[in-house]
Amino acid sequence: MTNILKSIFISVFPVIALYFAFDSFTHLVNHGVSYRYIGNLIISVSIVTLFILIFIKPVARTDANLKKYTLPIAIGFLISLLFGGVIEQDLNGFLPAIGLFLGWILYIKWYSTFRNREKNTVIKVGNQLPELKLQDTEKNNVNTSKFIGNPSIFLFYRGNWCPLCMAQIKEVASQYKELEKRNVNIILISPQPHKQTKSLAKRFGLDFNYLVDQGSEVAKQLQIFSKNGLPMGFQALGYNSDTVLPTVIITNKEGQIIFVDLTNNYRVRPEPELFLKILDHHVL
Repeated sequence: MTNILKSIFISVFPVIALYFAFDSFTHLVNHGVSYRYIGNLIISVSIVTLFILIFIKPVARTDANLKKYTLPIAIGFLISLLFGGVIEQDLNGFLPAIGLFLGWILYIKWYSTFRNREKNTVIKVGNQLPELKLQDTEKNNVNTSKFIGNPSIFLFYRGNWCPLCMAQIKEVASQYKELEKRNVNIILISPQPHKQTKSLAKRFGLDFNYLVDQGSEVAKQLQIFSKNGLPMGFQALGYNSDTVLPTVIITNKEGQIIFVDLTNNYRVRPEPELFLKILDHHVL
């Protein structure tokens, strides 16, 4: 139930913010200065800017609390509350500011976070990575035991629809030559349909292993399954409602886990240079 609510929230919240951005701007143009509308405009534009930039200029990570957005949102809220509510004496007029501000807090503290990932009993440093059964882009079965003999990076990503996942994969791709020198297998795994994974392989054109977790069976096996984790509406693009929690696993030549990143925030992910340091320290 929680993930369904999150799925709805992340699709609706930016739209609501966009509506109030236009509404506030239009009111200020047509009716002149109003503190409550100035506050609403600052809040809504800050929220809309974040989501636009996430898609047009993807980054693999942000700080957990998005400070450079939270500060103007807090200022806009205070302008609307103090000047709009107190000076202009319109207590109902700043209700949109309250709603947007609470929505922002929910996005930061509730939507962005994953709970109880530290309780994962399967993926732990020192454990042997279990045998995983996946498929390649042509639906041929692939067992992960084939990667034993070389160190491997297993990167579980939510799908092509996730801009932060795509940015993370792009960072790994930028390290391709260094990883190739170390004879590292790069295994990219998603429960998305095969055609999307094939599209990703064409986009990067590198000798990575682009694999599909059919039915999210591997995600369930590794305790990184995210039921109904897809934002509402993305199903229309051909994606499955269930997805995977962003996860990185590095194994040595024997298939033993030497590094795990079970991020508890989808916007906070490890730097790609860390992977090279781990490999150089534990493997070479």
